[in-house]
Amino acid sequence: MAKSTPVKKAWRSLTWLAVIIVGLFAVNAAGVIWGGGSWTPKLALDLEGGTQIILAPKLESGQTVSQEQLDQAVTIIRQRVDASGVSEAEINTQGGQNIVVAIPGELDDETRNRIQSSAKLELRPVLVAGAPTNASIDGESTATPEPSATPNPELETTPSVTPSNGSDLNWVTPALQAEFESFDCASTEAATANAAPADKPLVTCDVDGTVKYILGPVEVEGANISDASAGMETTQSGATTGRWVVNLVFDDQGTKDFAEVSTRLFGLKATPPLDQFAFVIDGQVLSAPSMNGIITDGRPSISGQFTEESSKALADQLKFGALPISFTVQSSETISPTLGSSQLQSGMIAGLIGLLLVVIYTLFQYRLLGMVTIASLVVAGVMTYIVITILSWREGYRLSLAGVAGLIVAIGFTADSFIVYFERVRDELREGRILTSAVEAGWKRAVRTIFASKATNLLAAIVLFLIAVGNVRGFAYTLGVTTIIDVIIVILFTHPMLQLLSRTKFFSSGHPWSGLDPQALGAIYRGRAEFRKPAASVDAKKAASSAKEAEKRQTIAERKAAELTAASTGTKTTEGKES
Repeated sequence: MAKSTPVKKAWRSLTWLAVIIVGLFAVNAAGVIWGGGSWTPKLALDLEGGTQIILAPKLESGQTVSQEQLDQAVTIIRQRVDASGVSEAEINTQGGQNIVVAIPGELDDETRNRIQSSAKLELRPVLVAGAPTNASIDGESTATPEPSATPNPELETTPSVTPSNGSDLNWVTPALQAEFESFDCASTEAATANAAPADKPLVTCDVDGTVKYILGPVEVEGANISDASAGMETTQSGATTGRWVVNLVFDDQGTKDFAEVSTRLFGLKATPPLDQFAFVIDGQVLSAPSMNGIITDGRPSISGQFTEESSKALADQLKFGALPISFTVQSSETISPTLGSSQLQSGMIAGLIGLLLVVIYTLFQYRLLGMVTIASLVVAGVMTYIVITILSWREGYRLSLAGVAGLIVAIGFTADSFIVYFERVRDELREGRILTSAVEAGWKRAVRTIFASKATNLLAAIVLFLIAVGNVRGFAYTLGVTTIIDVIIVILFTHPMLQLLSRTKFFSSGHPWSGLDPQALGAIYRGRAEFRKPAASVDAKKAASSAKEAEKRQTIAERKAAELTAASTGTKTTEGKES
């Protein structure tokens, strides 16, 4: 005998749910084997501990740091840390002077550099280069010979002729030339000595310490960068070179300034290294490519010895801006959990108590129908656990105590969906429908309410996640994830299970322990093959209970109609007695 359409749909839905769960387990297993994953979620700072870094500002004599500068630095560092995929980090000011950064788990070098690097970008023209370079903006290779300019032997500190632009060799005074010749890229002082005002030339080296430069004044500021991203370098034909670059997008002012500079440098192609433009990060040359074209769209790229990780780290630093002041690491130490395993255990106990109360209520209210709720909660719990575990190693999510609270709250929200559905089915039974029909009609009425409720929960979670910081975001994150899983479970498990159970003899016959007994619910007569009012042979006490239940479940319109009927009947009776 062929299966009916609802039964086919039910088995199809359950099959899809099984495929989704098996697929999630397969993804996590692949992560454990090849992607550094785990079968347990990563814990946040309050439950696992981590690394604490205290950053102290670098201040010259008499200089002070303002609260506004500290708040701006905290915002930038938080954006950098979030962009690195680390969640549940705590970043705060301390004593109006320092910044305390607490990162859960072990701190890798890339994240450490994101935190403490000021990433101040300056774009300066190259005047003198102490070694050849073969980088170029469009990816072509060009060799740059040694500079042929011979400075005046007299150690003058100011240009004898006022330079006309940033590439004018009159910037190279005898004193600057002597400083350039004596500058040692391998010395420990080089890392702090390569600094100069924006309107003055700079003597510095590249980040590898292999090339020495004299650079002109700053002509484009890093503050004019509106966006930065990492990507593979491509040629004009669209082919990939295999090198990682950082692509920049300037704002209107930066686009205008860079267009003027690129026009001038492109005209100096015959006199290298004057056609080179240095990207200077924190006083060191990251890359000094030659200008192979006029760039007027404000979209240059930085090339260098990048890996995928280093290019993304630099892009994030430039995208979120330079720190308003420079910082030095005052201390870096491992910290213990701020709450510890006892609080986690208390949270888990609270969750189990909440789950137990939900189970007791559903069994008391819905008899054996409540087993569907319990099974749905179990499936939802398994699915939530594996999703949180995947997000831990894939997206860097860490479960905090606030996140655990979100999971506990989700138990009530999930059970609410089942209650709405069950009550709609019972309403249909009271109207006299048979169980199979009541399940389908009740689902059509319940699904709209469930979607509206879950949309509200999801919207609240999204808004809370966007405006909150720290642990509150963990609460919003888990609340949003469990809301989506709740909808999936209701559609692919709860409704199909009720479709299948409605065709079993135990539930379809309205057994008193099924929770779907039409007589106990106060079902009324609606037509053939539908439930009738309790017969006279039925126990009087049970009949009275059913009548009370039916009366309690009346709508406002039905109650008013009954009152009008009663009033009309009473009037006619009175008139009959008078006559």
